[in-house]
Amino acid sequence: MHFAAESHVDRSIHDPSVFLHTNVIGTQVLLGIAHDEWGERTDVLFHHVSTDEVYGSLGESGFFTEQMAYNPRSPYSASKASADHLVMAYYYTYGLPITISNCSNNYGPYQFPEKLIPLMINNMRQRLPLPIYGDGKNIRDWLYVGDHCSAIWTIMQKGVIGEKYNIGGGTEWENIRLVEELCEIYALETGHKPQEILSLISFVRDRPDHDFRYAIDCSKIKDRLGWKRSMDFRQGLEKTINWYLENPEWIANIINGEYKEWIKNN
Repeated sequence: MHFAAESHVDRSIHDPSVFLHTNVIGTQVLLGIAHDEWGERTDVLFHHVSTDEVYGSLGESGFFTEQMAYNPRSPYSASKASADHLVMAYYYTYGLPITISNCSNNYGPYQFPEKLIPLMINNMRQRLPLPIYGDGKNIRDWLYVGDHCSAIWTIMQKGVIGEKYNIGGGTEWENIRLVEELCEIYALETGHKPQEILSLISFVRDRPDHDFRYAIDCSKIKDRLGWKRSMDFRQGLEKTINWYLENPEWIANIINGEYKEWIKNN
């Protein structure tokens, strides 16, 4: 089960080479080891976890399907698309038993503070600005980490070898609306006035070639494998906020570690 990846788009723009090394070369190393160790075995599986960003950017309508051509638009998504192609190449060339999943934006406990939701929660705690790219109208589909894990386990148990499956939360939100919702929940959970937290919102220069919208059609995993998400989005946000409020030491350890300079300067 290959989860390992450099995954933050901003850092991939800052230093693409790290993403190529981890996401492309790293994936090839794991594939090579699996191939060498397993040989002709069929009672094994290499499941590769990928992203919906390999498909590119959507307009105001439509959804990503498993049949869509890849159109990555950032160093991060390009590295993940390359990894996906390598996984499929090992399936076709060597007969390696593989499956692939492409998921939408994850959220939940233990997510690094560089990501949107934990960044906003941590900044609220410290009364720091809540930076939103551009006009905040970019749209993302959000998937609770527990639902993502249950989907992957479903694929590993029931999935067809050589197939890929999209995993989505079915919850499309504009970035600005999401941050406003986070502010309202945070205020409710901590006893602050909503306007006090909402006033921290600030708009910053947009990310280069910022993908407008991601939305996943995950009917394949639902119809063929019987998976469905279980976490309501509002409930998931509440659980996530409370986890970060209850675990400030974990956040501090991350921020004071290798990401200290990146978070400080970005």
